Amino acid sequence: MPQSLSKLYVHLAFSTKHREPLLLAPLRAQMHAYLATVLTNSGSPAIEVGGTSDHVHALFRLSKNSSLAVIVEEIKTSSSKWIKTQGRALASFHWQSGYGGFSVSPGDVEKVAEYIAQQETHHRPVTFQEEYRRLLESYGIEFDERYVWDWKVGFLGRLYRAQGQNWPSVDPGRWPGLSAESDQCPRPQGARQLKPVPQS
Repeated sequence: MPQSLSKLYVHLAFSTKHREPLLLAPLRAQMHAYLATVLTNSGSPAIEVGGTSDHVHALFRLSKNSSLAVIVEEIKTSSSKWIKTQGRALASFHWQSGYGGFSVSPGDVEKVAEYIAQQETHHRPVTFQEEYRRLLESYGIEFDERYVWDWKVGFLGRLYRAQGQNWPSVDPGRWPGLSAESDQCPRPQGARQLKPVPQS
């Protein structure tokens, strides 16, 4: 077969580092347009780009000549550099290190595009974390809360896990993102049982 043909639609979602609400309204629309341009120029035409102050959604047709990881790296790197030029407060801007990529059937493209376009309305009662969990669950993607987010307390989480212990009581007001649901530190399936470190 001499010709390579494809039509793969992707719904991409990622947040600012620590989900900081830095993408304020005047900048947000410009940033969405910037991301759409970078996607289209990279051979992955953008269909809809949207989001709120702490995260972005993009629906696009993935280039047959590139992988999703390469496209994500390109748009994150390019847009991060651009955002840093938009004001002193944004000089240290970063995106989160990971992302969520979800396949979209041709029959659902219009529905997903509308969902992305209505992000501000959608997020009045729902946080990005809640939305992202639902996306992962709807696609049957297994995930571990400790590694999905850019935790500011990630080292402590790893330390408690190594000792085979649970999280101590956490004040959600002090550590945004931590909740009763994530206080428990389950061991990933197949992980080796570690003995608690003796107390001196």
